[in-house]
Amino acid sequence: MKRFLVALVLFALFGLSSGVVAQTNILDGVYIKEHPSERKFIPYTYLREADVMWSKRIWRKMDLTQKMNHVFYYPKDNIQGRKSLMKVIYDGIVEDGTLVPYADVNDGDFSEVMTKANIVAMLNRMDTSYVPDPENPDNTIQKIYEVKFQPSSVKEFKIKEDWFFDKQRSVMDVRIIGICPVMEEEKNGSVRKKSLFWIYFPEARVVFANSEVYNRQNDAERRTIEDLFWKRQFSSFIYKESNVYDRLIQDYREGMDALAESEKIKEDIFNVEHDLWEF
Repeated sequence: MKRFLVALVLFALFGLSSGVVAQTNILDGVYIKEHPSERKFIPYTYLREADVMWSKRIWRKMDLTQKMNHVFYYPKDNIQGRKSLMKVIYDGIVEDGTLVPYADVNDGDFSEVMTKANIVAMLNRMDTSYVPDPENPDNTIQKIYEVKFQPSSVKEFKIKEDWFFDKQRSVMDVRIIGICPVMEEEKNGSVRKKSLFWIYFPEARVVFANSEVYNRQNDAERRTIEDLFWKRQFSSFIYKESNVYDRLIQDYREGMDALAESEKIKEDIFNVEHDLWEF
């Protein structure tokens, strides 16, 4: 009986020690975060063509270097489940296949679908450098190497959206139609911007609703990319509106005049709504 009790105690001690060593349920925090992964986006209100009294198509540019837009640009590396907006889009196309890219033609009319291979070939480029020749150190040879895509090279997004007045609900509303990442690339000593592809925003809302972003005021109240777009919590400026010439603002305005024209377009939208309620 004594031997049995001794064996039982030793077995219990061994189990406790091995359990400590094999412990893998480490929680980096005080609770398990389940909120972002279970989020569902808010569906759009049903809209009939007959209820749209007025509409205007607008194109915007969202500069990620602006402080208000930093939550879309950071983190550059994945931190606590958070990714940058471009990293979310890249993973959705290349890794998960949950997003469909469209070629940047006709201001993003979603007429030409791009494949995963197209995106990889576009983002990962080949470059050359000169290195010492192993057989003759006095000479150099040309070496070709692949430059991997860095999501941090995307510092700007183009946004296509429709503003409209819904007479059924008596509200001025806006819906984002598509977004397009703009990459900075260096060529011949100069940096130029290159529009990559368009993402159909209504399809991407499922992915964005599960993509967490940083909240400056409260770590416990995590928001998602979908939340920021839904609540219009981003900074941008208008670079084009629908017009008979199909031209950009920069085609007929320069410098501060272009900025003033952008503000004028926003004021015109506000005045349309205001005039509808004027008796």
